[in-house]
Amino acid sequence: EVQLVESGGGMVQPGGSLRLSCAASGFTFSSYDMSWVRQAPGKGPEWVSAINTGGGSTYYADSVKGRFTISRDNAKNTVYLEMNSLLPEDTAGYYCARRRLGSDEYDHWGQGTQVTVSS
Repeated sequence: EVQLVESGGGMVQPGGSLRLSCAASGFTFSSYDMSWVRQAPGKGPEWVSAINTGGGSTYYADSVKGRFTISRDNAKNTVYLEMNSLLPEDTAGYYCARRRLGSDEYDHWGQGTQVTVSS
């Protein structure tokens, strides 16, 4: 069974940092591109960042570019999202997602971890 379990969320002041983790199991993690997607209250999902299978290619939404860093450790079956210089508008549920092979669609999602940026 494919499982994606996020952790690391919490409440932080503006300008602070958090590191999210997504532990994967039930599939060959190193064979799949992975992404982070967030959803703020009352808004639709927003793609945040993506990383290819080997970790050598990374992609970011303009809203987080220069502040967030995605990485992965295939030996630990884990993808990370390092978030710095956090803003109140970064407040959202953050979800990791597995991209379906040969597709731009996501076929599995984690349960999410909440990030709240507030003073």
